[in-house]
Amino acid sequence: MDTKTLENRIARCIQEEEELQFRTFTNRDALELGLGILKRAEEQNIHITIDIERHGQRLFHYAMDGTTMDNDQWVERKKRVVNRVFRSSYHFFLLLQQRGQNLRDRGLDEKDYAPSGGAFPLKIRDAGVIGVIAVSGLPHEEDHALVVSEIRKFLTRG
Repeated sequence: MDTKTLENRIARCIQEEEELQFRTFTNRDALELGLGILKRAEEQNIHITIDIERHGQRLFHYAMDGTTMDNDQWVERKKRVVNRVFRSSYHFFLLLQQRGQNLRDRGLDEKDYAPSGGAFPLKIRDAGVIGVIAVSGLPHEEDHALVVSEIRKFLTRG
């Protein structure tokens, strides 16, 4: 990926992380957001695993038919990235590319962390990151786009 494209994608991630913040986030919000992601996946006939956690407590988890335990493991590894760096796993992937680094350069193990799109910080405005919203099952850029799109839809629904 050329330098300009990489810079543009990083800038877009920064903008998304600033824009897509919640005022509050309840257990009911997790259910509604998770079901919204599920509905979109069903409409598009894609098979993903969905996971939403707040302060380490899993509030929503669903593995669609066609997914495997591998998807659960990818979700966990992506979530660890967000919990470590407080930005989306895709954003972290792009930063590693920009810097010519890998996980080992950052002192992280691939068994535990996945710098791959699909996990997004659950951020409360003026409070910070309190959890993670993650999916696995598509190419990682599509996982990221799905999560971002559904968070945006959830936040603008009124």
